[in-house]
Amino acid sequence: MTDLADLYQQVILDHNRNPRNFGPLAGATCQAQGHNPLCGDRVTVFARVSGPTIEEVAFQGSGCAISKAAASMMTTLVKGRSVAEVEALATRFHSMVTSDPNVPVEAADLGKLAAFAGVRAFPTRVKCATLPWHALRAVIRGAGEPVSTE
Repeated sequence: MTDLADLYQQVILDHNRNPRNFGPLAGATCQAQGHNPLCGDRVTVFARVSGPTIEEVAFQGSGCAISKAAASMMTTLVKGRSVAEVEALATRFHSMVTSDPNVPVEAADLGKLAAFAGVRAFPTRVKCATLPWHALRAVIRGAGEPVSTE
């Protein structure tokens, strides 16, 4: 299990150091801001949504490695998916990171997002990992107000 934990840590560090889809999105049809007042993470998620599909998605902001990596990985996984698929993925991700840390994770369908299973043991880090997802859901739902983890 240690090798797997090391691999997951490397994936998170890579996405933090080299975030994918980082920066404003030209032609975005919607955007939402998120803030985690506990640690100061801030994220803005931009999307170009056409009908039921998220054609493009990007983010910008500042925060801890967990928050930035979560936003990076999220954007790579939701691009080109339907809004319904993204909602389901967000629900599965949230369930994984808020589940009992003493129970093995069933995260095969989450792919690289399984790297965040370890945050379950650190409740304050759960908010870092879920912040970009809260902002993405606000984008999908057309919420105009910034979202917060509090």
